[in-house]
Amino acid sequence: MANYTEEQWYAKKVELMEKCYECFAEHGLHGTGIRVLASECGFNHTKLYTYFKDLDDMIIQSTEYCMTKVEADFMAKAPVDVQDLWRFIEEIPYWTAEKHGKKYRLMYQVYTHPKYRQYGQKFFAGVDQRYTEYAKLLEGKLGIPYQKLRALIFIMIRACVHYALFEDEFYLKSQMDVLKETLELFIMKYTPKAISSAQAE
Repeated sequence: MANYTEEQWYAKKVELMEKCYECFAEHGLHGTGIRVLASECGFNHTKLYTYFKDLDDMIIQSTEYCMTKVEADFMAKAPVDVQDLWRFIEEIPYWTAEKHGKKYRLMYQVYTHPKYRQYGQKFFAGVDQRYTEYAKLLEGKLGIPYQKLRALIFIMIRACVHYALFEDEFYLKSQMDVLKETLELFIMKYTPKAISSAQAE
């Protein structure tokens, strides 16, 4: 780290985590060794150990970082108001499957592996906290209590991930239909003025 500032060192590490995760996602977790990763990153393989203790450490850190970034991508497309909910529900499953499908598949390979399962448990505990915060932000935009929104976010995410993994239209439609009906009931209960405004338009 002698030739880098702390910020430069971390920026390079982020770049490596993203490249390594993409490489694993493209070629598979098994059989993608340190030399292949180093070649993809344009590094001598020994230099990667400047940033990671070993291959396992690289897999763990890259998975956590990249999937947290995928979450942020997802929530950046969150609805801005009640009328925007339907755009979000229709668009997101297909968008995220195309953009992040390989990453989701790799995440489940990593976090269901006995060696990494404890890291998966830790990651998903963090997911619970992060989606609670996202739900609180949405509460102000949608007028629906965050506790209700949080549950719907989980349904939406699980449906999107399942579709990204298996392209199962039947499962996706079943989940989205229930989600839409539930939202309609919540809107009627918590923000009936939003329905009146939409009908007036």
